[in-house]
This record gives sequence, C-alpha cells and structure tokens, in this order.
Amino acid sequence: MLNAQLSYFEPAELEILSKDYRLCQNSTSDSSLSVPARELLDIEKCQAYLEQAADIFSTSAKAAAASQFSKRYAYLTMASGLYAMTMFNKGLNYAIENCRIESVFQGSSWLPEVSLTDCQVTQPPEEGRTEWRDRIITSIFAENIAKVWCSISKAARIPTSILWENMAISVYWLYEQRMVEEATEEQKLRIQADFHYLLYEAPAHLFGEKENPLTKFNNSHMVMTASNIPKRKRKTCCLLYKVSQEHDYCTTCPLRKE
Repeated sequence: MLNAQLSYFEPAELEILSKDYRLCQNSTSDSSLSVPARELLDIEKCQAYLEQAADIFSTSAKAAAASQFSKRYAYLTMASGLYAMTMFNKGLNYAIENCRIESVFQGSSWLPEVSLTDCQVTQPPEEGRTEWRDRIITSIFAENIAKVWCSISKAARIPTSILWENMAISVYWLYEQRMVEEATEEQKLRIQADFHYLLYEAPAHLFGEKENPLTKFNNSHMVMTASNIPKRKRKTCCLLYKVSQEHDYCTTCPLRKE
C-alpha cells in the first residue's frame, strides 16, 4: 500500500473488532462451513456451500438461502474493515485471497466470522488519507464482495441487486447508528467524512461495479405503517419471508402492502 505506515491494534481495539465485528483471531472448531473465502468463486463449491447454508436456514429455496447467507458474508467482510478504517484510522487487507470464513454458532444462530492470513495493520500517511482509504475500500468490495456476489448470483440464480442491497443496509446501519453511539468528537468527524465519501463520491470501480451500490440503494427515510421509526424502504425483497416462521414481509420490503 503506497506510503502507508505500518501499525498495530491496541488490545481494546482488537477486542471490539473481535467481539462486535466478527474478526476472528483463531480457527474455529466447526470445520464443515469454515473455508477459504476464495472457494466461493468456484461455482460448484459455492453451490455446495449454499446447500449447507440452506439447511441452517431451514429452507429449500436456494435464492432465499443465498440472500440470508449474503447478509452474514457482507457483515463479516465489511464491518470490521470499515469500522477499523473509520473509528481507529487503521486498515486491514480484506482481498478475498486473504480471507477465510470461520463458522461460528451462538446457540442455534449461525454467525460466521472472518480470519485473515496476512494481519498487517496500516495507517494513512500524514498527507494522503484519501488514497489509503480507497485501497481499504477496494480490498473489501472490488477484491472480495463483488466477486462473491457474482458467483452466488450464478450458483443460486439470484439477482446481484438483492445481494448488494443486503450489504448496503449493513453499511448504512454501521455509520448512521452503531459508530455514532460510541464515537469521540474526532471519530465523529471521520464518520461523517467517510460515510459521505462512500455514499456520494466513491467511484464505482472501488466496488467492482459500474455504479456505486451505496448510492444506488440510498433511499430517503420514511415512516411506514408497520413502524413509527423512519427507515429506508428497500428496492428489492431479501426473501426473508421464505425462511421466516412468520412468513411475512419485512417492514421495509417493497412487496409489503402499506
């Protein structure tokens, strides 16, 4: 990474990334769903993996299982990376070749984590944070998530738009709610700057797309019948109703009748 300074995480920082944002420091005991992330780029292996995930989600609908898996994959590859970038001003390499999915269950809930082969930590030079930030964003999205979405789309015959919106919603939540709750004044300035950049200025190629997906799905907040809290209405259905016992649409689902 050009001009980046080598750094390290303080113990408290690493604890936050591990406990709250699924950055795993050790391999897990569940080997059945723990695989190098790059295996998802093989269509046959991806299909086999999604079939196992479908059993966890108790559904025979491949597209529904793929959508729910994508929510977990987006979080484990995006949350710790963006959180570290913005809150700690520190970066990690999330390129797919450097990532491994670690299967973790909490009770009956499947909440996979990510471990990194190369755990080198960087910080931006005094002058040049923009270039450093672009490199972090590229490793997370263009060099990982975009490739996996393409493979999942083919393996489960699901539109990539659903997968990208699943990811976008997590990014919005991370910057609009989670980070702000625990930020110092200095961190709030970075939250505002980084989120604005991700939404309105980041070029599409950083995401491996022709259009910035965070801009594409950034609908205005609105109050809906099912909720008094203003939320973004989705443009795509995430198919949760196909794996939910209630068999109902989400409050923000475009298929839900107000």
